[in-house]
Amino acid sequence: MVVPLIVLVVIGRVDLAVYATFGGMTALFGRSEPYRLRARSVSVAAVGMLGSIAFGLVMAALGAPLALLTLGLMLLIVVGVLLISTMGLFPGTPLFFVFAYTVCAQVPTEPDQVLPRLLVGLAGAGFAWLVTMSGWLLRRAAPERSAPMFKQLPRQPRVNLVAYRDGRVWLSIAQMLVGVVVAGGLAILVGIGHPYWAVVSVVAVLPPPGARHSTSRAFHRIFGTAAGVVLTALILLPGPPIWVLILTIAIGQFGAEILVGRHYGAALLFITPLALTVSHLGSPAPVSVLLVDRVVETALGGAVALVIVVVTRAGLARAARRREALPG
Repeated sequence: MVVPLIVLVVIGRVDLAVYATFGGMTALFGRSEPYRLRARSVSVAAVGMLGSIAFGLVMAALGAPLALLTLGLMLLIVVGVLLISTMGLFPGTPLFFVFAYTVCAQVPTEPDQVLPRLLVGLAGAGFAWLVTMSGWLLRRAAPERSAPMFKQLPRQPRVNLVAYRDGRVWLSIAQMLVGVVVAGGLAILVGIGHPYWAVVSVVAVLPPPGARHSTSRAFHRIFGTAAGVVLTALILLPGPPIWVLILTIAIGQFGAEILVGRHYGAALLFITPLALTVSHLGSPAPVSVLLVDRVVETALGGAVALVIVVVTRAGLARAARRREALPG
């Protein structure tokens, strides 16, 4: 994450940092996978991230109205969940695709700027791919006796070409579609300045396909985001120089990658400063307004997602009791 951002600062194009950052989020995928499988996962993730950036750029260049942006978001969620479920990607949520689309669609963009900005995203994704796969070279070059020094790579992602037939996948899609429409609509009605944060919060809180519908997980994610906002305030309110913002993004990416598979609430302590700093670079706004909007919209999106989790869990429990009550 650091190298592309430093290059942009050196050439005086900090305005493009948001696209390099989203491309660099490719590195969040493929963790703990053998390199022959990781190459596939990271490549698919790069396609997903670049597709989301491109989709957002096109919407921005068209000056798409809210209705079209919403339809685009719903389409992205459907495609994102199906892509992740089919290719066995982890993290198993389209959160980062949604984040890239919503932010890129909000940054004013002229038609002739679409390709250069996408190429910056491509460069960020390409560099992230190389760094993510660099461990393969280290393992190949190391002598046999040093093998124990390398961590085990136990994750075995499986391609499931019939994931589109899985009811759990479509349940997850339905939850996210309902959640983003309700949360985004409420945020607009209330008049919050960054309604897409409510949408991102919904996707962050809702469980991926097949995961347990736990209210504790939802609270972990809500409180993790709120704590992340406080941490971001300590960083952004003093008005730090650009190198501090780059360092914040880099540390945020690192912490997210380390923790996202272990405790999503703790990972949000890093994801939130990463997200807010990227948003601030893409569309500079008064920091206090950005932070207040983030807290309010996190609470709004989290509440909507929590209601969906509770209702879904109750519905699944009723369905299970009915099946048990059937004779035979």
